[in-house]
Amino acid sequence: MVDKEYNVLKWKIIAAILSFSLIPLIVVGWFIYNQFSTSYQAKINENIQSLVESRRNSLDLFFEERVSQLTTLAHSHQFSSLRNENFLLGIFNTMQARSKSYIDLGVIDHNGDHIAYVGPHQDLRGLNYKNEEWFAATMSSGVYISDVFMGFRSVPHMIIAVMVREKDMTWILRATINLDIIDRVVRSAQTGQYGDAFIINRQNILQTNPRFVGSILEHPACPCPDFSKTISTRVKETKCGNENYIFASAAINTTNWVLVVMESPQEQLSALFRARERAEILLVFGVLIIFGGTYLVARSFMGKLLRMAKEKALSDEMCFQSNKMAALGKMAAGLAHEVNNPLAVIGEKAGWVKDLLKKEGIPEGPHIREIADSINKIEYHVDRARKVTHRLLGFARRMEPVMEQGDINKLVNDTVSFFSNDALFRIIKIITQLDSNMPLVTTDSSQLQQVFLNIINNSVDAVDREGWIKISTMVDRISNKAVIAFEDNGPGIDQENLRQIFDPFFTTKEPGKGTGLGLSISYQIIEYLGGKIDVESRKGEGTKFTVSLLLRVG
Repeated sequence: MVDKEYNVLKWKIIAAILSFSLIPLIVVGWFIYNQFSTSYQAKINENIQSLVESRRNSLDLFFEERVSQLTTLAHSHQFSSLRNENFLLGIFNTMQARSKSYIDLGVIDHNGDHIAYVGPHQDLRGLNYKNEEWFAATMSSGVYISDVFMGFRSVPHMIIAVMVREKDMTWILRATINLDIIDRVVRSAQTGQYGDAFIINRQNILQTNPRFVGSILEHPACPCPDFSKTISTRVKETKCGNENYIFASAAINTTNWVLVVMESPQEQLSALFRARERAEILLVFGVLIIFGGTYLVARSFMGKLLRMAKEKALSDEMCFQSNKMAALGKMAAGLAHEVNNPLAVIGEKAGWVKDLLKKEGIPEGPHIREIADSINKIEYHVDRARKVTHRLLGFARRMEPVMEQGDINKLVNDTVSFFSNDALFRIIKIITQLDSNMPLVTTDSSQLQQVFLNIINNSVDAVDREGWIKISTMVDRISNKAVIAFEDNGPGIDQENLRQIFDPFFTTKEPGKGTGLGLSISYQIIEYLGGKIDVESRKGEGTKFTVSLLLRVG
């Protein structure tokens, strides 16, 4: 108890010193890291915003140039010239020589008929586009940049169409844009191992092929956020799948598209995380050094105080134990006095009856022999009772035991016989497993039987009714000891009580049913006899007492 209290006090002192030492250090470290982290995060957000705006501007410039080029071409040539496919092919080759931006060129009249076509899809010549969405949009607005769609080609593509009014007629110059160029611009915004970039339209449908979140003409794979309503550039961090990502989105001004760039914070903040790990390692080393110094100082400070407390506690305990032993001695002396007087009378009367039988000359017979045998048994048990009371006084006065040769098995059987009626009444089965090779042992039989009586009596009280008690003896040749084990199937003993089971006056029995002296006396007796007594028990699993005596044969 003293150790526990002083240990608690020591740790309180250590905690107080550490608090005053570490709290300012941790607060300052946290403030510096938080400021650096905030600045670093802002820098990453600024970088990704600059990246998405740069790629957006590149795409705007690309589409503006294509629209300008097609508008110039459409207005600088007449319909009669452009419907000539050889002439149109010459213009197309000139355009492709400077840039591979176009897949094909076509001329459509006001009825939607495909009049002239140059490009790889010759089967498009002669088709009618009057009912196509892009045709109506171009005729209405004059210039139209489409989303990616399948169309008659059955492959993803996009077009730029320019309407021309020439005198009394209207016609359209349409060009299919090379999606690979757009993909290259978008892919240039993909950074790191987990970064991605893609374009969506206002229906949240992919217009390019991303790395991770789906395929072209599909909705981005869930749970990627919907950025289709983006008007101006914005940056946000949100969860995509099981990971957090930083998203930057920017509306492409020349189209109805939105460019989206996503980056992994874990990847982008790796330098910050490495710096944090190193700072944490340094902090741990610093804490260990401070803790070690604090612990050594506190232990040194508390060591002497603890030793002084232990010495005082030991002195108090010895004084308390002496007082309890004195009370036990007084009680034992009074008990012996009260018991010895009737024992003396019983012994004297038994002797007197024996003398009368001899003096009267009563002839021998079965009844006379039975009377004589009974008188001998009375004298034997009176003598044994005297020895018990004498040993009780001897325990109180710390007398040396009287050693004699004893039969352990016989002592067990004699002791068990005392409980036969009580066990029968309580329906308790007492089982004995005695080693037939047990030698005679030099010991104090009377004191040893007193120990057996105390242990068996406790077992009977513990089992109470309808149980069993098993007593076994054996010789341990390795340690040269006689071992006597007492086991029962009673309720067992709590571990807290088990540590105090041999203390004087400690009992787990109900008030009035135990003095708490039986096991204490037994422990002292076995110790005087040079042996050892152990106990094993678990709550609800019974109890086992083991008495071991050094074999001193002969």
